[in-house]
Amino acid sequence: MRYLVTGGLGFIGSAFIRLLAAERPEVEIVNLDAMTYAANPANLASIAENPRYRFVKGDITDPAAVTTAIGEGVDAIVNFAAETHVDRSILDPEAFLRTDILGTHTLLEALRERRIARYLQVSTDEVYGDVESGESLESSPLRPRSPYSASKAGGDLQVLAYRTTYGLPVLITRGSNTYGPYQYPEKLIPLFVTNLIDDQSVPVYGDGLQIRDWLHVEDHARGILCVLERGELGEVYNIGGGNPRTNLDITHRLLAGCGRSFESHVRHVADREGHDRRYAISSAKAHALGWRPEIEFERGLEATIAWYREHESWWRPLKSGEFLAYYQRQYAHR
Repeated sequence: MRYLVTGGLGFIGSAFIRLLAAERPEVEIVNLDAMTYAANPANLASIAENPRYRFVKGDITDPAAVTTAIGEGVDAIVNFAAETHVDRSILDPEAFLRTDILGTHTLLEALRERRIARYLQVSTDEVYGDVESGESLESSPLRPRSPYSASKAGGDLQVLAYRTTYGLPVLITRGSNTYGPYQYPEKLIPLFVTNLIDDQSVPVYGDGLQIRDWLHVEDHARGILCVLERGELGEVYNIGGGNPRTNLDITHRLLAGCGRSFESHVRHVADREGHDRRYAISSAKAHALGWRPEIEFERGLEATIAWYREHESWWRPLKSGEFLAYYQRQYAHR
């Protein structure tokens, strides 16, 4: 079998490819990635020479690149390729529309033209918007409130429309906040950990009481693989960690894990525009397929802190150049 994975040099995509390489010896893997700022070949250094793995540099918005990656044929496409950071979507919404909507359209058109058994769109719980109480079901209305979540919702709606109109073999997963090794250091946990390792302050938005559900990246990758192999075509599956925490609680845990104090290392900054207060999803459908998260949150967070301590050679080169320009633009005047 041959799978096309798009965006496979990113955080969750590379975890998925490492999982395939380790546990699906019958699968050949083609990785199509545009190599934007968050893509990192080092994420897949351990399998770069694997004869079952092939890398193709290209953008999912480019039909020719998609055709080249598909080659003589693939059995499944798993689309991780996306712009993903909410703060960046507020600064530059157009990039998100291009990749998350036009790119999804390009892949779906390729799916129409070729005999491919399964297409899985990797999405986010943020498409449901702010959840005041209870949990979002897969049938809940989509109420995105940021340019990022709106672009992801637009991609999801295209996937479902192509199912209804053309009968294409599609699936969607919507994951909760994901953490773990190899995450680009603009996101909360790797940003805070790497700042604290360097004895720098961390920027807490507003009162820090926003609630997110945390899921380890290895559990997320396993959930996506489970849906790809066992999910019912045309369906959406939530993949949640079952670990709701406030950002302030996460901050305290990271401070403790890095041996830093709240008073000297926390800087409250102006809250994000339109910041969703709470996300919560029910993962009962995914559980019914046989998937459940296996990595307990405290253990996973401790291991993540240790990974960044032990892999400074991975993240230090990233926190320069483009990252510093973004960081200054994002936080200097908040």
